[in-house]
Amino acid sequence: MKAAPIALTAGQLTERLLASYARGGGINHVDCKNLPSKHAIADITIDLLRLLFPGFFDEKLIHSSEIEGVTLALLHSVLGRLENEIRKSLEYAPPAGVGDAGLPRMAHSLTRKFLGNLPRIRDLLQTDVEASYNGDPAASSQDEVIVAYPFIEAIAVQRLAHELYLDNIPLIPRIMTEWAHARTGMDLHPGARIGTHFFVDHCTGTVVGETTIIGNHVKMYQGVGLVAKSLAAGQALRGQKRHPTIEDRVTIYAGATVMGGDTVVGENSTIGASVFLTTSVPPNSLVVLEAANVKVIPKKSRESYVLDYQI
Repeated sequence: MKAAPIALTAGQLTERLLASYARGGGINHVDCKNLPSKHAIADITIDLLRLLFPGFFDEKLIHSSEIEGVTLALLHSVLGRLENEIRKSLEYAPPAGVGDAGLPRMAHSLTRKFLGNLPRIRDLLQTDVEASYNGDPAASSQDEVIVAYPFIEAIAVQRLAHELYLDNIPLIPRIMTEWAHARTGMDLHPGARIGTHFFVDHCTGTVVGETTIIGNHVKMYQGVGLVAKSLAAGQALRGQKRHPTIEDRVTIYAGATVMGGDTVVGENSTIGASVFLTTSVPPNSLVVLEAANVKVIPKKSRESYVLDYQI
């Protein structure tokens, strides 16, 4: 009979973990600058969605008579919490030429600049909601699109994070979009430049890389990848155009992959399902995968075929 394993005390468990910390120092973050909190960023992002879509991300109805007070209180709360997280981000990776004493003032300024962009972000999101509703016959209303479609949450968070990305705020933009990625299945890098009237139907499995440029009125389906050709060079590729450019009024169907920073899909083009594209195509192109060789086997023959195959 096997002897029961000896139960370790809390002290012994702690000693083992400390030994692990000593061996694997590359995944420790101690005696360093404080990082932004993932939980705090998630809570702030939810409140930003409440500011962008009043009444849609709230648990109770907001009456027009109280919207000013509700908005002011929520904005004041977000302002303080976000400024704190931005300050921690700047302390983690200080901008060149800015001393420690100047970081709180910089965080204060960047936070207010970002929140000042919310009306413009709302204008962009209005076009995305319209594109989603107009492009999906299954949508019963724009309300349904906002409250139920994961795409709207994903693109809203990306558009928010993109503003922070443009101001070179470390860590927070990526935390935001990865939070949305986990919730929606859609991976939109905060660096991607995305035009108006964007819509991804079904959403799941879509990947849009950092240096992607997407024009206006672009529609995509699930599983589309706008990705780099190769990442073998690693950090040496930082700052280079690695992902494709998709021009206006392009449609990309499910499972297609478009690769490379030099690849341009011309306006008014259609990329068919499961296409693997690594070269540019001119405007008004139709790119399709050649039809598969489909063999129809009568039922009786099929049964015989299955038996022969099993033998």
